Order: sequence, then C-alpha cells, then structure tokens
Amino acid sequence: MTDSADSPSFRLAYVPGVTPAKWARVWAERLPDTPLALLQATPAEADGLLREGAADAAFVRLPVDRTVFSAIPLYTETTVVVVPKDHVITAAEEITLEDLADEVVLHPLDDVIGWERPPGEPAFERPATTEDAIELVAANIGVLVVPQSLARLHHRRDLTYRTLVDAPQSEVALSWPQDATTDLVEDFIGIVRGRTVNSTRGRTQQTPAAEQKKDERRKAQPGGARRGNTAAGARGRSGGAKSSGGAKSGGGRRAGGGKPRRRS
Repeated sequence: MTDSADSPSFRLAYVPGVTPAKWARVWAERLPDTPLALLQATPAEADGLLREGAADAAFVRLPVDRTVFSAIPLYTETTVVVVPKDHVITAAEEITLEDLADEVVLHPLDDVIGWERPPGEPAFERPATTEDAIELVAANIGVLVVPQSLARLHHRRDLTYRTLVDAPQSEVALSWPQDATTDLVEDFIGIVRGRTVNSTRGRTQQTPAAEQKKDERRKAQPGGARRGNTAAGARGRSGGAKSSGGAKSGGGRRAGGGKPRRRS
C-alpha cells in the first residue's frame, strides 16, 4: 500500500449491516480534499481487500486475525430471530434459545453469529447466503438468527423479528493492517473515536496500542487526573454541605460571623 501522501483517496470497506454514513459525513467536512471511497463487501471480501491493500480500513465483524490486523471494537449488536409475521413466536416481544428448540433454524454459510451449530432443528442443507436464508424463512422453511442490522437490511413486509435475549452477539469493529497505519488511517480513527477536529488534524503519532497502554498507566496512577478531579469534586460537595449548616461555612463567617467594625 502506498503512503497516505501518495493516495488519491481513503478507501473504506464495510460489511453488510454496517452504515458508515455518519463517519463519511464527518470525513467530508474535515478532509474535503481527500475523497472517501466506500467499498461494500462481504466479510470474506473485506478481509481480502485489507490483505491485498485494496482498502485502507474496513468496518468488519469480530473476530479478525490479530497477527495481521489492528481493530477498535465499536459496538455490539442485538441478536434477533427472523420469522413470518403470523408465526407463534411473534406473540412475545423477547424469546430465548429454548423457544427455538422445535424450530428449523437456518444456518447460512455466511453466518456472522459464529456458532458451530444453531439451536433447534437443522435444515436439510445450509443456504449459501443470509439473503437466501431470508427467502426460505418467507417460504416457511425455517427461522433465521441474525444481528438486528441484517434483519433490517433484508426487511420484507411478510417477515418480522424478535429479540433473542440469550444468543451470542456480533461485535462490529474498525480494522486495518498493522503495518499500514498511515496518516489517513489515523485521521479516520480520530473520527470514529470522536476526537475533536483539532486533535484529528494533529494526527497523533502514537499507535492505538500505545495510546491504550498510556491510558492504562494513567488510570493506574494514584494521583491520576480522573481521581484528582473526583476528589476535588468531593471536596467541593463537602464544602457546600457545610455551608448549608451556617456556623461552619466560610461564607457565613465573612458575612456575619466577624466582629462589627467601629466607625472612626
């Protein structure tokens, strides 16, 4: 991969279910001279794009190969089960894995939940994609367990979904090759982490791993900033409590606790 100074754009891949629009808007505001190229890809394709240098970073689903990629976890998705609208499961707002014991649970080859075997009864064969599995749900062949974003992505009027409270969950992260943490990658990390425009333009010179270690050392120090602020806040609150008592308040002594002055 070429260095960011030679790259005409920043190439960002993202897997189905992830919506990069809000980060893309911030990028356009902060780096208007560097186009952001969005590349929609399957999980396998996103991995390949990063390895081949065809993408600078990607929104992916964990896990990733940590020997090759760095990753910043962003959020964990709610897991749902997709069913026909007239299915008995729709009688409840939330269900458990036990409720699926007698159901045919489809397990597509591009499954992102990560379990070796879903609950319930297996289908005769595994559908190739989540989209294919959705079609089978509509045909009353079985039900499908997916992250909520994928249920919304493949929405159909004849289908609905319910939260599956005790199922494994999918975690979305920003990932990039460890040996290609360019200035533009750092800029995008700053946007994703919510850094201000000034700190993003400054481009931190430390890697995310170094930043994390620095944060851990700061938290471990007894006199760290957070602890000091807390103590100061406690002293401020304590002082306010004494003031309400009247006699012990410093303000009370100045206002009326001293001897009156004699006029000369």
